[in-house]
Amino acid sequence: MRNFPAVFVLLCLMSTLLSLSARQNPPTPSHQHAASVMGFDQGRTAHHFWLFTDGGAIDVGVTDPADAKNREAIQSHLSHIAMMFGSGDFTAPMLVHDSASVPGTKIMAERKAAIRFQYVETPTGGRVNIVTTDGSALAGVHEFLRYQIAEHKTGDQTTVRMR
Repeated sequence: MRNFPAVFVLLCLMSTLLSLSARQNPPTPSHQHAASVMGFDQGRTAHHFWLFTDGGAIDVGVTDPADAKNREAIQSHLSHIAMMFGSGDFTAPMLVHDSASVPGTKIMAERKAAIRFQYVETPTGGRVNIVTTDGSALAGVHEFLRYQIAEHKTGDQTTVRMR
């Protein structure tokens, strides 16, 4: 019992340090929500969205190459996304962004037969290549990707470039 004050002070100090650490890098509600939908830690991954003259791409990878758990979760998620998008199902982005509609998805669903969604595994995760020669579908793809760039705050280019 004589050490009780010292133990109490030590516990208070540890609690304060843990609290300060959590405040420096708090998980945002949107990151927590997105992680629950996508199945991987948003803080340990990087999203990129590219606009190309024939469509675009969604690329997600782990920031630590040794992070096999999140890399495998990314690969599972993106291969599933390619299949869902190919069938015209765009509910996943609506769930991720907690929105009743995501720009571009209506056109992409209507023009699904004119768009090819191809999953490609990468060393750090995966990529979904989106390819179309249909002008209306292309406009929808670009609208969707620009929205993703803004929502995920990736800093990626919003201008169209060659693949």
